[in-house]
Amino acid sequence: MKMKSLRYMLTALGLLACLAASAQVDKRDVRRGNRQFRKEDYKEADISYRKALVKDSTSFAANYNLASTLYRQGNAQEAAAQLQKIAQAAPLSPNAPDYYFNLGDCALAQQDWNTAIQAFQQVLLRNPGDMEAKENLAYAKLMQQDQEGGGGGQDQNQDQNQDQNQDQQNQDQNQDQNQDQDQDQNQGQGQQPVKISPQQAQQMLQAIQAKEKETQEKVKKAEAEAAKSRQKEKNW
Repeated sequence: MKMKSLRYMLTALGLLACLAASAQVDKRDVRRGNRQFRKEDYKEADISYRKALVKDSTSFAANYNLASTLYRQGNAQEAAAQLQKIAQAAPLSPNAPDYYFNLGDCALAQQDWNTAIQAFQQVLLRNPGDMEAKENLAYAKLMQQDQEGGGGGQDQNQDQNQDQNQDQQNQDQNQDQNQDQDQDQNQGQGQQPVKISPQQAQQMLQAIQAKEKETQEKVKKAEAEAAKSRQKEKNW
């Protein structure tokens, strides 16, 4: 569902211009502003409506139409503030449904869901068949519920992410354990004793004995030479 634009801003201008004729405000400024508004020359329309308000700051027409111009220039906050200036007169005005509809749209633009809900409810009290007001009211309620319930959804997403991370850690741990088991098994297999034949064992024993005999002969020879050296020293 998408927010509806200000339906009444343009159509109400002609109605409100009629009010200007009986008011103290200079109707020429309001009419000039209306023409500029229809041409989408919102800056010039802004100036014209402000000129009208200089002459009568309580003018319903000038305040209402200036709010329309501010909204079209992307300044919903200031538009809402402008509408508040005629809040006391609005309920008694024949344009009250239009006023509350525009006030609700300004609230939607600022994501002020509670104010928007109240405004569109006022529209439907005066015009129960207004389908756009019903749609905007439903939209505001939906967004308010989504905002209030946003924290729970965020916590649920965090829990899901934590569960996924835990599952990934468990998988990684199982893989590490399997790798360790495979490595231990491979090492155990690599350390198995090598079987040798009796002939190989006999050859190895003979080689060891020959090595020991050679070592003993070298020792005896070294001792004999040392003895001869001592005898020579004594002869000296």
